[in-house]
Amino acid sequence: MDAYGLSRVVGEKGVLPQRAKKVDPSLPLREGELLIDVESLNIDAASFKQLKEAAGGDSGKIAAAITAIVAERGKMQNPVTGSGGMLIGRVNEIAPGHPGSLKVGDRIATLVSLTLTPLVIDEIRAVKSEIDRVDIRGRAILFASGIYAKLPDDLPDTLSLAALDVAGAPALVARYVKPGMRVVMLGAGKSGALCLAQARELMKGQGQLIALDISQPALEALAGLGLCDAFAKVDATQGVEVMETVSRLTEGKLADLVVNCASVPNTEMAAILSVRDGGTVIFFSMATSFTTAALGAEGVGKDVQMIVGNGYVPGHAELTLALLRRQTGLRTLFEQRYV
Repeated sequence: MDAYGLSRVVGEKGVLPQRAKKVDPSLPLREGELLIDVESLNIDAASFKQLKEAAGGDSGKIAAAITAIVAERGKMQNPVTGSGGMLIGRVNEIAPGHPGSLKVGDRIATLVSLTLTPLVIDEIRAVKSEIDRVDIRGRAILFASGIYAKLPDDLPDTLSLAALDVAGAPALVARYVKPGMRVVMLGAGKSGALCLAQARELMKGQGQLIALDISQPALEALAGLGLCDAFAKVDATQGVEVMETVSRLTEGKLADLVVNCASVPNTEMAAILSVRDGGTVIFFSMATSFTTAALGAEGVGKDVQMIVGNGYVPGHAELTLALLRRQTGLRTLFEQRYV
């Protein structure tokens, strides 16, 4: 069985689908694969921001750009940001050898990136720029190694999609946050809100939780839910200014852990400068340049552990949906923003 979809790569022997310039989304299915009738694509925040800016906010141009990318590459991988997103849809066909327990007709969200998912778009039905989502009619193929989550019955699909899109973030944060830590969240979007909620539970009222974002209303909404002890409006591309803000809020101690969920480029140094020597930075932004991060830390003589959030942690889907079930204020916030 070709569990990783190598046979779907066009013209690049031995290259995995995520790195490939083009993949083959044609039918019939091959052993172990799953065919999905796609309903919606949740485009990665960095990718959608780039597409929206390039199109001047015009929904028709955004749709045309996405259609062109998928037609050329056989998958949704933004050539500028390199990132994709994830999808929801209904299982249409299951090839022999697929390792899961799905049935035809089950509704699922894929938990692997669109950058490696063979995809065909027949029609774009709606572009929802405010929530980085595109409703389509099309089909996708999930490899035997591809992870997914069955959509729960007790949560709206759109709410589940918004949360599952960034489920790896709060799950990885759960590994590193301890009571008594000083934790800084850079970015107050979907992943930032979920990470704050997870950190708040784990810190058990001990330590300090700080939210930073360029949007004052987003920060005030999180503070209103009790998800942070302090917040400040900052431009995350201004590393020294962010560091000075964090220094002020922590009385010069800086953070033990910084989680970077910003969706714009050039925020690496804000995270690195804001953490104490020996501290940890988790990068969840797909706008991150890991070359810039590594050389930047070296350039300022910063001893910092840097972790790349890869989007998958065992049990991440269940953990994230459970957060929304437990924290009704967080769920309401997501419903207001993303549904």
